[in-house]
Amino acid sequence: MTSLLGGWTEGSANSYDRGRAIDTGQLQAFLEQTQPAAAAAFELDNPRSETRAQFLNRVQGYITQYGVVDLLRKGMSHSTRTGTYEVIFYGATPSAGNDVAEQLHRANRWSVTRQLRYSVDDTQRALDLAIFVNGLPLATFELKNHQTKQTVEDAIEQYKNTRDPRELLFADGRCLAHFAVDEHSVRFCTRLAGRRSWFLPFDKGWDGGAGNPPNPHGYKTAYLWRDILSPTSLADILEHYAARLVDKDPNTKKTKRWQIFPRYHQLDVVRKLLKDSEENGAGRRYLIQHSAGSGKSNSIAWLAHQLVDLGQDDSSVFDAVIVVTDRINLDTQIERTVKQFTQRRSLVKHADKSKDLREALANGTKIIISTVQKFPVILEDIDNAHRDRRFAIIIDEAHSGQGGKTTHAMSSALGTTPVDVEEEETTEDKINRIIDRQKLLGNASYYAFTATPKPRTLGYFGRRREDGRHHPFHVYTMKQAIEERFILDVLKNYTTVESYYKLVKSVEDDPEFDAKKAAKKLRRYVEGNSHAIHAKASIIVDHLLDKVIRPRKIGGKARVMVVTDGISRALDYYFAIDACLKKLGSPYRAIVAFSGEHEYAGKQVTEANLNGFPSGAIEKTFREDPYRILVCADKFQTGYDEPLLHTMYVDKPLSGVRAVQTLSRLNRAHPDKHDVAVLDFYNKSEGIQKSFEQWYRTTVLADSVDPNRLHDLRAVLDGAGVYGREDIDQFVEMFLAKEPRSRLEAFLDQLVVAYQELDSEEQQVEFKGRAKAFVRTYDYLAGILPYRNPEWLKLSILLTFLIPKLPAPIEEDLSRGILETIDLDSYRTEQQTAISITLGNEDAELTTNTPMGMGHQSEPDLKPTSVILQDFNQHFGNIPWTDKDRIRHIIAVEIPAKVREDKQYINAQRYNDEQNARVESDAAVQRAIMAFLKSDTEVISGK
Repeated sequence: MTSLLGGWTEGSANSYDRGRAIDTGQLQAFLEQTQPAAAAAFELDNPRSETRAQFLNRVQGYITQYGVVDLLRKGMSHSTRTGTYEVIFYGATPSAGNDVAEQLHRANRWSVTRQLRYSVDDTQRALDLAIFVNGLPLATFELKNHQTKQTVEDAIEQYKNTRDPRELLFADGRCLAHFAVDEHSVRFCTRLAGRRSWFLPFDKGWDGGAGNPPNPHGYKTAYLWRDILSPTSLADILEHYAARLVDKDPNTKKTKRWQIFPRYHQLDVVRKLLKDSEENGAGRRYLIQHSAGSGKSNSIAWLAHQLVDLGQDDSSVFDAVIVVTDRINLDTQIERTVKQFTQRRSLVKHADKSKDLREALANGTKIIISTVQKFPVILEDIDNAHRDRRFAIIIDEAHSGQGGKTTHAMSSALGTTPVDVEEEETTEDKINRIIDRQKLLGNASYYAFTATPKPRTLGYFGRRREDGRHHPFHVYTMKQAIEERFILDVLKNYTTVESYYKLVKSVEDDPEFDAKKAAKKLRRYVEGNSHAIHAKASIIVDHLLDKVIRPRKIGGKARVMVVTDGISRALDYYFAIDACLKKLGSPYRAIVAFSGEHEYAGKQVTEANLNGFPSGAIEKTFREDPYRILVCADKFQTGYDEPLLHTMYVDKPLSGVRAVQTLSRLNRAHPDKHDVAVLDFYNKSEGIQKSFEQWYRTTVLADSVDPNRLHDLRAVLDGAGVYGREDIDQFVEMFLAKEPRSRLEAFLDQLVVAYQELDSEEQQVEFKGRAKAFVRTYDYLAGILPYRNPEWLKLSILLTFLIPKLPAPIEEDLSRGILETIDLDSYRTEQQTAISITLGNEDAELTTNTPMGMGHQSEPDLKPTSVILQDFNQHFGNIPWTDKDRIRHIIAVEIPAKVREDKQYINAQRYNDEQNARVESDAAVQRAIMAFLKSDTEVISGK
């Protein structure tokens, strides 16, 4: 037996049992060294022994049923005439000073077998490499190099074409993973399925994208052997990451099993976070910028369950881990993950109320999951006894909202500063205590995961480096994820659908309106016009059938989403799409998603009574036929993970984080998903490009908010005369003394009077704007400033209560009535050529750019209706209109509208039977046509 570097020994192909996929020689050597009584009882030294065969068959059968991970982690009881034995792998990392455990851990036999002939039937077929621990297979490898003009892609094709998944070694769960490797790149697959085998990237990343960095000492992929596949690393992966998951469908009762193996960036970030946390203890901040669709849920689950046990046996780094998330399914995923690696009960609890949290902490629950909305309230009510505990707080999809008051609430509840129990606590003491609680204090570490960090998020959780900028702790970029094909590029097939309108004045006079506000109303009017909605719905349905259904995208399972601007628009689309599908005789149907109850066409509707099933069943039902279209109003646009989503139809303004989050719903990978598409009815490609470039690579914060801005803001606010210094002190004392709310309100009412007595509405607007800016800026700075400023806090307390009571100046809407003066004359949509939006190859630098809050009233720009329409038509209808456009509009919009106003038609619909009503309906159509023949003779006749 040859010893190799790094704790490996060279295995022999001769000791490999092809019928059981076990290296029996290595297994025998392991048991003889660690459990000699078991080795003797199993008669492993006798190849013809029936007892030996029974034992090996049980090992093989156990792996078939439960997977090799389960066997290595839990062991397997096996009984013989001389007793019952546990066959185990000594995987747990021994604690310091435990010599027996260390000796057993070192006794594990890690072996590498080259040119492994694995097949019983085709005896000459051989793998390049296979690795084992104690004779049980862990991974297989196909190795290629560019000198022979072969790459990692050739290795993948070899697995797909010549490695039969029916062979025992390649069966599901038999190995942790199968690796395709060349000098430059690594790919892996956890389940071989012939041509459908799905190989994922396992590269480190380079220059913000895919690939691996140059290695001055050898191959770029040397890290795989040196760092990942060392015995120590593999033992860690077996103990904390690799898993065999089982799901049972409650409807079909079918059981689904699949193998989990960490991606490189997942393994890297969790290990680095654990190392830094153990070295530095509680009180640190970590920002993890990982692309949407990069597997953050698994990363969070792996991190959470390992943070629980971080530290020595007698001194844990953290007493509990709190996960803050808006994703309902994440608690299930974390609980399932934790159960894979521990036998302890009551380890995970979802806390919706402060009572749940207190009970969880009192009962020793180690992982507590709550929502962003409820978490501040929960923590504010935690008993003071928990202030001396240490917490790890993992924030899922962290944004600026979790950096201000939410973070302060966390710190307030978890802060190390004890409550002063002296009877005479001064106002100054109370103020200082509040300031202390606003900090991100030393007894809690924050792990903030997001794909799109905003400036405030970077300011709170990013780390300031020598260049003076705030950087994420760990990055897995959108660029790398796309280049590695782990997620799809949602901008690669981007089509804008241009809408053109021609509006005409419908009144004789020419009234004036505020041009800017009028233009916004006109845009919303034409976009929501029933003719426009039905035209766009027709485009959506045609595209769905022709470009998604018929080409059998995603193996015929593709789904699409319609993103709309509000509930009314969503309902318009839902009914219009449903009508188009029924008109075409299509079997497919739409689902509508919106919150609450809404009035539509004179009826109160909810998504449940329209869809015919509960709201909670939308995600599951959407994957089932006949449903193929999900029409959304501000739902399913963040955190929604559906790999079957192929196309998105957008009819709402998108920019910044919202654009990235919404369109990223499409990027989830699937073995049969090779492309995605976007049809955008509203936005320009340039704006979408600008939004994505902020988070395509690493995002850093270039500057911080200057505390002197608060001095400047306060100077202006103090000088306005709305309050005096004594007012601030008196109100804060009342607030801290917990005076009745009625007394606080009465005090504030006096300040409101002073506000209303300012010389002009302009001054009122300026004061309120600066007050909001002060509170917003202080809210951000309070958690990160290294020094106290009680005066800022006191003013912030007063303004927080005062701002909502300050009436906004009554501003007359000088655009009111514009819609009553116009008609839609013509409408046309033109689908542009699909383009691939290219993003720049540079890191993005954000700035806080906090405004000083100089509020002001804009002067209305009054223009005659004719001029407003001329400008609007020039911007949205600057095309050569034809009579065909006018005729289409008359037929589709004006004639039906005139029929609905026909009194004889209305009476027939109310009082006549169905046959007479139909006759009168035809007559009303004829009357409407004749009316248009008289008024639009030239258009109708085509002259």
